[in-house]
Amino acid sequence: MSPALGAGSELRSLGKILPAPNWVYIRLERWHHLSLLKARDVLHMLKGVHAQSLEPEKIGALIHFIKEDLGFHLHRAVQKVKNDLSNSPQATFQFSDGFVDLAAAVERASFEDWISEELEQIARCVDSLLASSGVLPKDVDMVFLTGGSSFVLAVRRIFETRFGKERIRGGNEFTSVARGLALKAMELRG
Repeated sequence: MSPALGAGSELRSLGKILPAPNWVYIRLERWHHLSLLKARDVLHMLKGVHAQSLEPEKIGALIHFIKEDLGFHLHRAVQKVKNDLSNSPQATFQFSDGFVDLAAAVERASFEDWISEELEQIARCVDSLLASSGVLPKDVDMVFLTGGSSFVLAVRRIFETRFGKERIRGGNEFTSVARGLALKAMELRG
């Protein structure tokens, strides 16, 4: 979706062809960083990029996206695709606010390729925990997965490969961590 908002596009500056600033699109990946893009100096810089862009309609869409605080809505659309890919090998990403219209077919294999670095980090973390604790996977009775990422099939595969599908459990995936923290806070308060 970033290319539709100008990622990878170019601009003409002082007779040279330069890439659009990449760091803006890195911020788009994290919804909690989106508000930082509304800073006056960032918007001023983007207006300059827009004026020099070889694809001004895309940079214009990016500026609109930032000014209208559409980040939460965008991330909900991304979350929906992730959920859909947990149940189907293909899903359609759709985001529209009347000015910015984005749609794309997404294959589960492509999604898993996009998140391969994160999957490797999860696998290394699990293996490191097992090694440092001296526990063998066969000695683990049950693994409880929680959070939205626990629905991602590639994430589940990491745990199923090590512990066996029959030992994987879940439940209240979107609320269990918050509930556990609330219970701990009540315990600490007495």
